[in-house]
Amino acid sequence: MNAIVVVDKNWAIGKDGSLLVHLPGDLKYYRQKTLGKVIVVGRKTLESFPGGKPLPDRTNIVLTSDPAYGANGCIICHSKDEVMEIIAGYDPEDVFIAGGSQIYEQFMEDCDGFYVTKIYDEFEADRYFPDLEAAGYKVIWESEMQQEKGIAYRFLKYSR
Repeated sequence: MNAIVVVDKNWAIGKDGSLLVHLPGDLKYYRQKTLGKVIVVGRKTLESFPGGKPLPDRTNIVLTSDPAYGANGCIICHSKDEVMEIIAGYDPEDVFIAGGSQIYEQFMEDCDGFYVTKIYDEFEADRYFPDLEAAGYKVIWESEMQQEKGIAYRFLKYSR
C-alpha cells in the first residue's frame, strides 16, 4: 500500500481544510498516479475535492466515524478494519492513502511506498505529515526540480 501527499519543507500538508497551495503540476501528477486505482480518504478530504464529489475513474473509499454519513460513488467505511477488509481485494500497489492527516496517521505503518511532492517553501499550516527523512525512510526515486507560481518542488518516492 502507498501514501500520496504534498508537503512543504516542514512536512506541513494543510490549513483550514485546504491544501497549502494549488500547483497544477502536482494535481496532474496525483491524477496520473491514482487514475484507475483505489484512494482512501477521510470525510473532510472528500468534501474538499471539487464539488465535494469523489474523484472520477478511481475507487473512492471514505473512512468516517459518522454512522449516518453517505456519499454517492464512494465506499463508506467506519473503521480501519473495515477499510483493510475492502482493500484486501486489491493489489496493494494500487491502493493509495490520500489524506487527511488523521487517515495518514492511522495507515502509516501499513504503507510501504510514499509518493511525496516536496515543496521547497514554508506555509502557515495546521496539519502535518510525519517527517519521513527523520524517521529513516529512503528516497528511491526523485524527479527533476519543478517550478510553478514561483514555487520550487519535486516528486519523490520514499520507501521504508
